Amino acid sequence: MSDCDADPQIMVWAHRYTQNPQRFEAQMSNALPQLVYVQQVAEKYDVAGEFALLPWVESQYQPVPGHRNLPAGIWQIVSSTAHVIGLHTDRGYDGRLDTAASTDSVMRMLHDYYGNLHDWRLVDYAFNRGEFGMQRMLQQHGVPPQEPAIPKMPVPRVTREHLTKLLAISCVVREPGRFNVELPTLAADQHLEAVEVNHGMTLSTAANNAGMDASLLKRLNPALQTNAVDANTPGHMLLMPHRNAEQLRTAMQVASDQNMTASLSDTGDTTLFADKSGDTDSDTAAPAKSHRGRTHTVRAGESLWQIAKNYSTSVNKLERLNNLHGKALKPGQVIKLDGP
Repeated sequence: MSDCDADPQIMVWAHRYTQNPQRFEAQMSNALPQLVYVQQVAEKYDVAGEFALLPWVESQYQPVPGHRNLPAGIWQIVSSTAHVIGLHTDRGYDGRLDTAASTDSVMRMLHDYYGNLHDWRLVDYAFNRGEFGMQRMLQQHGVPPQEPAIPKMPVPRVTREHLTKLLAISCVVREPGRFNVELPTLAADQHLEAVEVNHGMTLSTAANNAGMDASLLKRLNPALQTNAVDANTPGHMLLMPHRNAEQLRTAMQVASDQNMTASLSDTGDTTLFADKSGDTDSDTAAPAKSHRGRTHTVRAGESLWQIAKNYSTSVNKLERLNNLHGKALKPGQVIKLDGP
């Protein structure tokens, strides 16, 4: 999208964001794990990289709770939009606060917007104002020219400013030295990934078996309104750093291989999945037996979603096991269904 000098207001907002360089660097450092995760999902859906910074404009990557039907999460999604894009909400779980689920839904939506509007500037307008409103405006006024960078269309000032802010924070990331700031870096083992939990357990149990602090795990998964993780509900995907994700997957695989029953105990029990925090929430769901080594040969016209449904697994798990990351399936391709 447009660079720093495309519009004077872009520079105005870029300087506002960085008027206190130390505070900006601290805020960016706190947001970086989620930002990198969102960037990876944007690449998966072929969405312009600037949109990885959209949560900065919306919430500065803070998981804002949606009290009294207000927008919620890093994307600031209202309840009606959550319903449309398939985000589940109930008393124990709010998908708008689920970074993994909400980011996947939003990026898919932005990809679809671009397929209809063919202009990333208008995609941002549509995110702020609504896709149907933008389509009606295009029918009335036609497609805007490439210049100016902020299209002169009869949209509310807040919508025009929304795009300006997105281009401004993108400008800072593109040219940090211009604003006397340094961007943080993130070690590979700190990159976030979503882990599919296949055993009923508490967050403290999951944190213990992942080798991480329970408060950090809770902070990364604010969608869960209780301490329980139910393998049969939408909240069964836990976001955590890569090194902890691998440790939790290994622990769950060992439990499956041994057909062990997860249990909680505060009497020094060292059974795998025993909650060392003394938490008394129920955590006794018996894991399914392992079926390691299963494969499936892709048939013509078959989708990853269909395969996942047929084998009672998830698309995310199949993508991870086969390193697909959004790649199209090919007839005759053999994919793994299970693995550590």
